[in-house]
Amino acid sequence: MKLVEVQTVLRSEVLCGWENLDREIVTACGADLMSDVLVYTKERTLLLTGLTNIQVVRTAEVGDLMGIIFVRGKRPGPEVIEMARVKGIPLMLTELSMFDACGILHLKGIRGCSERVTRCEL
Repeated sequence: MKLVEVQTVLRSEVLCGWENLDREIVTACGADLMSDVLVYTKERTLLLTGLTNIQVVRTAEVGDLMGIIFVRGKRPGPEVIEMARVKGIPLMLTELSMFDACGILHLKGIRGCSERVTRCEL
């Protein structure tokens, strides 16, 4: 799924990175612990988080993530948006909860980053 499609299904506001919304994602990670993001994400992953600090952008850069969606209507400050813009990381904002946003993406075929197979996936 392309980020532009994610933007539509999650009714997201694009904060920066319009030029990169053609990126394809395969997995998504919903987390507020950036250490978990670094451990569990795979290639072509989208991060959904309620954290709005600069560490989120740094984590996305180190983890080579495709983009960041801030959930629950949380809006990052201008310094966070500017850093993401400079680094080419798309940022979006949705009013949806993390649970609902992840659920919608899962229904659309996006998998989580967990390597374990859960009962739901059997």
